[in-house]
Amino acid sequence: MCDRFPRLRERLRQAAGTLSGGEQQQLAIARALMSRPRLVMFDEPSLGLAPALVEQVFAIVREIRAAGTTVLMVEQNAMAALALSDRAYLLETGRVVRSGTGAELLASPEVRAAYLGG
Repeated sequence: MCDRFPRLRERLRQAAGTLSGGEQQQLAIARALMSRPRLVMFDEPSLGLAPALVEQVFAIVREIRAAGTTVLMVEQNAMAALALSDRAYLLETGRVVRSGTGAELLASPEVRAAYLGG
């Protein structure tokens, strides 16, 4: 995991609670991947992270997907999530209001206007 997350190698002797938000997110992902899961679930992986770290987290998610691991993600950053989704479901107050491939939802004028800022 230190090869995949070089920043964590630098922090091996540091307590997890003292890591930055992005480092803690990397640590959580590394811990999950150590068991070689067939499915990884993410709940708001970009929450509270700086924009540069958000891109790093989504790059990691893309790598996990490319390696053949199924990814289930709940994410408010709809643009980024839809860009890497094979299948997507948009929820409003707990109800599915739209579903399709990530590309279909990104291309939808209604979805763009309601969820993606135009």
